[in-house]
Amino acid sequence: MAKEIERKFLVVDDSWRGGASAQRIRQGYICSSPECAVRVRLAGPRAFLTVKGGKSGSIRDEYEYAIPPDDADELLERLCARPLIEKTRYTLPASDGAEWIVDVFEGANAGLVVAEIELEHAQQQFTLPAWTGIEVTDEPRYLNANLSARPFASWTPAEQRHGQDPAAEERRDG
Repeated sequence: MAKEIERKFLVVDDSWRGGASAQRIRQGYICSSPECAVRVRLAGPRAFLTVKGGKSGSIRDEYEYAIPPDDADELLERLCARPLIEKTRYTLPASDGAEWIVDVFEGANAGLVVAEIELEHAQQQFTLPAWTGIEVTDEPRYLNANLSARPFASWTPAEQRHGQDPAAEERRDG
């Protein structure tokens, strides 16, 4: 069974930007619930249909299949809920051999920047870069499927500042 193991963090500054490769992504959800989501994604010239199971901490089932980009365009236009998720994904190496992904959201989610690291196993150790803020792995509102249903633009100012104020950072550190 395919498993996705990832941890997500808010990004607090732009110091990560040096040397990252970028790719535009457009994605939408055919259906989404806490137990299952079916996603269509156009990532550059490639397209995918992905089925994700419910989360258990940082782990969930994930099945991803390549599909023709024309089919993805059609699915995004005809079957996916609005708004679509639009973002630029930046990939950069982690100091411990893994990869950090930084998603800079656009459209209805503009202003949100989230970093994630995919792990081999749930207890895998990794180093947090200085540009990461609080961990949001267990906060459902940061899941892309939920950002489609309730975009960042609809959050209250207090919700949008979450992880960006010094008091929140102080609570994180101890």
